[in-house]
Amino acid sequence: MDTLTRLENGKDLLLEWIEETNNPEENRLDVWVSPQNFKAATKALVDAGWGYLMTITGKDKPPVVDEDGNELQSGEIIGLYHFAQEAAVLSICVKVPYENPKLDTICDLIPSATIYEREFMELFGVDLVDTPDRERLVLPDNWPDGVYPLRKDFKQMSEEEKLGKELS
Repeated sequence: MDTLTRLENGKDLLLEWIEETNNPEENRLDVWVSPQNFKAATKALVDAGWGYLMTITGKDKPPVVDEDGNELQSGEIIGLYHFAQEAAVLSICVKVPYENPKLDTICDLIPSATIYEREFMELFGVDLVDTPDRERLVLPDNWPDGVYPLRKDFKQMSEEEKLGKELS
């Protein structure tokens, strides 16, 4: 089976949940689903044995504000769940609001997803509801809560700032 056929098969499995798709590269398909349909779409791939979860990545799109601080466009965090089957890469993409970003865990479907979920929570601040392990993975234990280093609004902190936030 060739790569394009694999991607079409993956797309067919997700048809009922797809909001939009795009092909950023010849061997890739991005499938956009709503947060409410995210888990069902993931389950469809898992149940069909379509590939394996390669990784989870995130993208930060902060709110757009004018010079007076008025919000012109709301922000969002995008979760990209990359599945691979041979050379075919199918990404389930889901947007959550920048403020109070929440998404269901997939660890009950793919137990090995825990390492990726922990990183996503820690670096982007997305709450993965019912994930079994919330321990820090890459940031130091004394890293301040509510500071997410892969968000675009992250500012480099001095050691004094880190300690000050930790104590408050």
